[in-house]
Amino acid sequence: MKTTLETTADPLPQELAFLGERLTAFNDSDVGASRRKALAVFVRDEGGKIVAGISGYTAWGWLFVQWLWVDERLRGQHLAGNMLEAAEREAIVRGCHGAWIDTFNPKAARAYERQGYQPFGTLPDFPIGRSRIFLQKKLAG
Repeated sequence: MKTTLETTADPLPQELAFLGERLTAFNDSDVGASRRKALAVFVRDEGGKIVAGISGYTAWGWLFVQWLWVDERLRGQHLAGNMLEAAEREAIVRGCHGAWIDTFNPKAARAYERQGYQPFGTLPDFPIGRSRIFLQKKLAG
C-alpha cells in the first residue's frame, strides 16, 4: 500500500470525525465502551447570558473538566466551586469514581485544590514560564 503524509492546519470536520470514530472503535475493543457523554454547567445572568460555565465529559468512570470559565466581574464568589460541585454530583449519578482537570493558572490550581483536587503531574513551560498542572479528585458515590 502506497501512502502519503499530509500536515494541515485546516482538517475537514468529516476527517476529524473519521479519526474519532476509528479511535473510539479501537479503544472500545481494547478496554470496553467509554460511555462518553458531554457534561456542561452554566451560570446565567438575569437576561439569560452565560456568565460562567464548565464544559467537559464523563467517560470510563471519570469526569474530565475541559473548560471552566467565570466572568471577571464574578470571580471570587465561589462560582467555580459551585459549578464543580454540580458537575461532580452529575458525574456520580453517571457512575463516576474520579474527576480530573488541568490548568496553567496558579490561582486556578489553588482554587481547585480548595475543592479537594490534588496535583498528580505537571508539564513545565506550557506555556513558557508556567507549568500545566494536572489535578484529580476521588468522587464519593
